[in-house]
Amino acid sequence: MSHTQAESVIKNIIREIGQECAAKGQAVAETLVAFVVKAVVLDPRNGFNVDRTLTKDDVQTLIKLCVDRLLDTKSFSLETIKMQVYFDMNYTTRDEFLDEHHRVLESRLAPVSREITDSRARSAEELESLYRKIVSYVLLRSGLGSPTDIKVVREATAALQSVFPHTELGTFLSLVKKDKERQLRELTMMVTGIRLFNKDCGKGGEGIDDLPTILKEAIPATTKHIDSELQSSQDIIYKYTALIEDMDGKQQNLINLTQLKEALFNARQHEVLLNIILSNVIISAQHLEMMDKQYGAQMEQLKATVQSKTAIPTAQVYPLFISLSKLWNSFQDEIVSLSVLSNMTANLQPFLGLHEELFPAHVIQPLVSDITVKSDEERIKESTGIRVNPLDFRTQEWYFPETTANYDRLPIQYHGFCGFILATRDALLLPGNPGIGILKHRERYYIFSSKEAAYMFAQDPDHYITLIGEKAKQCAELIQLLELHQQFSSITPYSQAQTAGNLLMKPITKCNSSTQTDTHILETNIVKSYEWNEWELRRKAIKLTNLRQKVTHSMQTHGSHMRRENFSQVYLPKQVGTQTKRDGASNVPKPQTFLSGLRGCGLSKPTNMVKVNLTRDVEES
Repeated sequence: MSHTQAESVIKNIIREIGQECAAKGQAVAETLVAFVVKAVVLDPRNGFNVDRTLTKDDVQTLIKLCVDRLLDTKSFSLETIKMQVYFDMNYTTRDEFLDEHHRVLESRLAPVSREITDSRARSAEELESLYRKIVSYVLLRSGLGSPTDIKVVREATAALQSVFPHTELGTFLSLVKKDKERQLRELTMMVTGIRLFNKDCGKGGEGIDDLPTILKEAIPATTKHIDSELQSSQDIIYKYTALIEDMDGKQQNLINLTQLKEALFNARQHEVLLNIILSNVIISAQHLEMMDKQYGAQMEQLKATVQSKTAIPTAQVYPLFISLSKLWNSFQDEIVSLSVLSNMTANLQPFLGLHEELFPAHVIQPLVSDITVKSDEERIKESTGIRVNPLDFRTQEWYFPETTANYDRLPIQYHGFCGFILATRDALLLPGNPGIGILKHRERYYIFSSKEAAYMFAQDPDHYITLIGEKAKQCAELIQLLELHQQFSSITPYSQAQTAGNLLMKPITKCNSSTQTDTHILETNIVKSYEWNEWELRRKAIKLTNLRQKVTHSMQTHGSHMRRENFSQVYLPKQVGTQTKRDGASNVPKPQTFLSGLRGCGLSKPTNMVKVNLTRDVEES
């Protein structure tokens, strides 16, 4: 089956499940249905094989299981999944939310802006109507009062006339559309700044709420409300955890242990989401404190610039009005952000309704009266000072808070719960203590509730990780609660997908160290005469060539005598030789003569001497 066909089948299954639930009086969102479908398929107890194509019988079985699960009104697991889906669909980061808010505001103002920029007013009545539209646009964009309030309109008109009189309409109409839109935004900021300044001076401010004061009251109230909700959830968590620990291993229990664990997952998920919201409220409080100081300083600077002057250069005062307007817009953003966070806090509360229905206080309280209920802080305090010995593990790395600079930002697995307890005690959620030691295994980090748990987990981490993954398949709400989105990539919540980059965080260990740098390890070998530019080389060659035709002169006067050494430079004469004669030689035959008969012939015969010339001819030599 191709990817397109698989998507089509899944969409049909989701649509059919939604229709069946609607027919039985329960309206469900497609996102929730899709999550439940994945949860049912992942659960090995249902017998679905993700590597095999679903048959018609498999599809019908899947639809029936999903419908039964979605219609179960007594399921903590379903309520937890609903809570996760709601938060995933409604929560975004602060910057993304404000960007979306500004985009929506621009889209709502677009028709008004288009009506102004497309205007072709000519007559006096048309120009007056255009000016009133600009006033309305300024009021709508700034959010300072209603354009239907006559007092607000008069004040805004007076402020606008001080920076944009009627006579400027002709110039405005001659601009291109983009320049018109830009000028409208600038006029809005300047009018906003003028009205805020007048309000602070007690000369106006009709329809303008005191946003800094409202925020100073609203943020503590919101924080207090969230803290109260958080405390209620934590009280439930601590009681459920103590009960599960006490009931674990017993043959007979007064309440359903599996249902109690699902209730614990539900309360823990609520705690996690409230902490996310609370962190955003704290960020808003920090921004408010900073902006309030900037707003006060900007207002004082504006007052010092204006004082009692009748005429002020626009280059000095307009930027101050614009800065004042931008700060006020930041206050408005904080109001909207705080309102959304408050609504999300209130909307999470209905997902806890089953606690009072299935485990009311009059049932739980007698059960915990004879056992010790410990908070997370108390459990961590019990193991304070106990830590693993890294020397016991030759092949694994351990980190400790005091030797790791960024340990609080490490992506701890299982949302900070003890992995060993999760694997061995049927997904019991106990907080881990980083002080015992942070185990690094396959580029992931784990903490534990006790030294013994750390040692057991470190002996075979992969085994315990697999056990936790199998438990998460049976309880799909654990996938998001324990942040197992790497093992189950098909179910990744938005809030975790945004922080996926944190998984690349590396521990920064701290230790005492010192370094020493040798000065001039190698002798410098810089050739001063080196030149890479061939044109520079050519210039130098021409210069040397020209010097051959130059003569150096020097002289010495009585005034300069003995004051400095004088030198002159000349070219030495070159060696010259001439040849006036040459050696010559000739070769002639050497004369040779042979005389025979010089010994004589004795007394009997007369001596006869013969002379023979043996000299060779010249031609033969």
